[in-house]
Amino acid sequence: MVYSKRHGEIMRLLQAEGTITVANLAERLGVSLETVRRDVKPLADEGAVVKMHGAIGLPNLTGEAPFERRMRDNAEGKRAIARHAAASIRDGDSIMLDTGTTTSYLARELLGHRRLTVVTNSSDIARTLAIVNGNKVYMAGGELRSDNGAAFGVSANEFVSHFSVTHAFVTAGAIDARLGLMDYNLEEAEFARMVLSRGARTAVVTDYTKFGKHGLVQVCAFDGFNEMITDQQPPREFVSAIHSAGTTLTVAPE
Repeated sequence: MVYSKRHGEIMRLLQAEGTITVANLAERLGVSLETVRRDVKPLADEGAVVKMHGAIGLPNLTGEAPFERRMRDNAEGKRAIARHAAASIRDGDSIMLDTGTTTSYLARELLGHRRLTVVTNSSDIARTLAIVNGNKVYMAGGELRSDNGAAFGVSANEFVSHFSVTHAFVTAGAIDARLGLMDYNLEEAEFARMVLSRGARTAVVTDYTKFGKHGLVQVCAFDGFNEMITDQQPPREFVSAIHSAGTTLTVAPE
């Protein structure tokens, strides 16, 4: 197959991000959804890309662990969120982070900070920030999940309940305009709820792809945290619901 200029741009974006939604691809290329679908079809037929529900990805990522694949999804957007959140944290602050790709990016942005006290259930975050720059890192115990290397359950919740921190950050599995912050797993929702109860400042860090998704379990309504940091302006009904709850909505600069 002879690639057109647009085919080349599609492949370039996939190399940078791993996976991308069809809607996001159409917006970034400045073409219609139908045009993107027509462009993607020969790429998929040749095996250059893999079609998923509403998205496409690179076939060589299928062997990666789920968490590693999610780290590549909208990586630039998550980095922008992480940079903005990290800029609000001072040396010596205490932080609690749940497991998630955006909080993992936040941990990486905090490598320039010193003397942080970090509480987390994520082995990735603990590994990133432990034993550097005079940090103290406390990791919740319990069985580590194979997909994300994080601990959940009664012991993890009980462990973090002993801490009171300056900043508490959680990620989102889904965000519903009526119900607020959602997740797909009961234990993850319970842990996120516990994290939000332990911070003087409570913030949800989530990229735009989570808006409009409906998870299985409600973590909390929009008034259950102080701030939401995302990478793109959410749809109007979400902006209205967030502001009505008295919560601050921040769109991180690129």
